[in-house]
Amino acid sequence: MDRPDHRPDHRPDHRTGHRPGRGPGHRPGHRPDDRWTPLGRAARRLLGLPEPALARIIGAPPVEVDGRVLNRSIQALIVAGERLKLTESSFDVGERRARFRAAAATGMPARRGVHTSDRRIPGPGGALPIRTYRRLGHLGDVPAVVYFHGGGWVVGDLDTHDGTCRLLADVTGCLVVAVDYRLAPEHPFPAPLDDALTAYRWVHEHAGELGVTPGRVGVMGDSAGGNLAAVVAAVTRGGDVPAPVAQCLVYPATDAHFDSRSHDLFADGFFLTRPDMEWFRAQYLPDPDDWDSPLASPLLTDDLGGAAPAVVVTAGFDPLRDEGRAYAERLQDVGVPVTYRCYDDLVHGFFGMGVLPDGMAVATEVCAAMGDLMHG
Repeated sequence: MDRPDHRPDHRPDHRTGHRPGRGPGHRPGHRPDDRWTPLGRAARRLLGLPEPALARIIGAPPVEVDGRVLNRSIQALIVAGERLKLTESSFDVGERRARFRAAAATGMPARRGVHTSDRRIPGPGGALPIRTYRRLGHLGDVPAVVYFHGGGWVVGDLDTHDGTCRLLADVTGCLVVAVDYRLAPEHPFPAPLDDALTAYRWVHEHAGELGVTPGRVGVMGDSAGGNLAAVVAAVTRGGDVPAPVAQCLVYPATDAHFDSRSHDLFADGFFLTRPDMEWFRAQYLPDPDDWDSPLASPLLTDDLGGAAPAVVVTAGFDPLRDEGRAYAERLQDVGVPVTYRCYDDLVHGFFGMGVLPDGMAVATEVCAAMGDLMHG
């Protein structure tokens, strides 16, 4: 499996050839014209403090688990959340959604130079909202990436992942189509998957209207969205709609049984806890019999041969780490080209944590890997 070095460097942009700037306060992946909320700017300053200052805030030695050392900025974020009681688990759907929206608004900036457009398409449950993103400056056809947001199939929407999708469109040069699929518990399995498949088919059928290169459609998602992207990539093989040309799965949920070692190692203390996971599962998969379905647990798919080339990304301090790696290995075992990367010192959700000192650089690196597949 391809495993690039852990830290991003200052290589030229994979499309433009320009190197990232190194001006005062610049970090790889960050652009001076990124629009941060006031709270986001404050969080970036706090989390970017030198190690001695972070150590005073944390008041504890570095955390080491399974031979990995937790990123100190993330440790400071966890400690701050505990002191402010922001990390206490809530099992109220409305409160959980509100918290997720607030965190997302702080975590990522709005990348300029990207045109967005909202529309509704016909879906299995009625009108299905989508949002398209396209980097300004090119009128010709481009590949498309259909993006499914994370949030345990319960939280998240077009706005919570707006910053991520803007970045993805800018870095890859692809048209990004974000899907506001129906959420559990109001709409449990398989409703979110039905919406995901419908949106994917719609993009293919409207490629000309959207300015999409015919046949060049990929799928991508984080966490629960990574689960949906993996299933879409698997079930469309040999169907009447072309299968994706690429898939990018960011810390994907691939096995609803939660029996991997990382689920035990990181059951508590790293944002996504075991009770959280069990609650999300109960909302999306209320019938335990569905846990064995490859449509819910793509790791249990009998044969993944012929699936799209993949980028699979995990975090070292994430309950989903081992099942994400296992899925990458399953793909590789049947000859699917796979680029796998585990960011050893990070936690679940890092793809939306641009406030971290290297957060935008890491997110940019993941997006660039997908762009390479889409333009390959």
